[in-house]
Amino acid sequence: MGAAAQCPAGGHGRPGPGPPPGRPPPGPGDDDGRSGLDGHPGGPPRKAGEPRDPLRGDRTGVSSQERKGPTASPPRVYIFHGEDELGCREALDSLRQRLGPPEMAALNTTLLDGRSVTVGQIQDACDTVPFLADRRLVIVEGLLSRLTSSRQKEVQALTAYLDRLPETARLVFVERGTLDEHHPILKKVRQHPYGYIKRFTPPHRLEGWIVQRVQRKGGTITPQAASALAEAVGPDLQQLDRELEKLVAYAGVGGTIQPEDVEQLVSAAQEANIFAMVDALGRRDGEKAARLLHQLLEEGQHPLALLAMIVRQFRLLIQVKELAGAGARAEAIARRLRLHPFVARKLYVQAQNFSTAQLERVYRYLLETDLAIKTGEMTDVVALDLLIAGLAPPPDPAALSQRRW
Repeated sequence: MGAAAQCPAGGHGRPGPGPPPGRPPPGPGDDDGRSGLDGHPGGPPRKAGEPRDPLRGDRTGVSSQERKGPTASPPRVYIFHGEDELGCREALDSLRQRLGPPEMAALNTTLLDGRSVTVGQIQDACDTVPFLADRRLVIVEGLLSRLTSSRQKEVQALTAYLDRLPETARLVFVERGTLDEHHPILKKVRQHPYGYIKRFTPPHRLEGWIVQRVQRKGGTITPQAASALAEAVGPDLQQLDRELEKLVAYAGVGGTIQPEDVEQLVSAAQEANIFAMVDALGRRDGEKAARLLHQLLEEGQHPLALLAMIVRQFRLLIQVKELAGAGARAEAIARRLRLHPFVARKLYVQAQNFSTAQLERVYRYLLETDLAIKTGEMTDVVALDLLIAGLAPPPDPAALSQRRW
């Protein structure tokens, strides 16, 4: 973060500031709207603005509601899970950085694929003596989600090994989704004297997260620009972070990111957003929907991939419409359909542009279009153009009654 970028000449375009020399990037959840790793009770207090650090001076930060061991010693076994992949990645990066220089960290880090790894391989990696260091980092990705109660032998073997995990090991289990509270390894680590659990949850309000994230990068952004960026990119935090890097560098030292900066630098993301196309269809704005479609095609999106996106969007709209009709609000719909609250709110508003009967007819129309493309009845681009024309009726009332929906 904070790398200089090549930008246009003028008032904008000066390289944005990076983190102070010698200081690592901010830790996960620090000043960005998400709960982070709290200061370890045995370590020195964290100064205001200082990034939280999962391995600060071997006094690893722990959250009192997660860590319930009887000792203040640093954790040895971690579980990182949840939907916020950016926060999880930053936590792992911070752990790696505390192993020393990159070349030394690489020698003392082992990454294991949980889809195929065995408990024996995990044990071998953790029991290996660190090379010219006092600890070794072992990261296991995707194991716990497949270790259910039906695989008792593996669960028992792993549970038994965690009780004798060496002091030199830092074993981290990483899961991209949220684990069930009753998962046997989750329960074991929660009770482990050297256990630490962190659930990474996406921010509820993207705009607030964007403002605080920009501040962490040494810049400022107006609320209007933050809202425009949230609309443009959506809830993908990793993509948002990449866009913010460009915007902070573009605004320069002391500059403030404005809505026009977002429009200029993130225009492709904004115009290509699938929500914008469906919004246009819901407003019967065929011209804008067609323009967005062709912009996506020009940017290299495959026609069938676009069709799949539209199909998924209308399938979600049908589900949201049904739940809203039963009295559910956007927040409850987000939980029921396992959607990000930002996405659920957008769908909730979009669904109001259609009746249930219209949505069902649109969905059948989409399936017919998919079949026409796959059977060679028409080319994919022509089929998409006809689809947009069919879904966005002209303003003429007489013509409206002739449309398929």
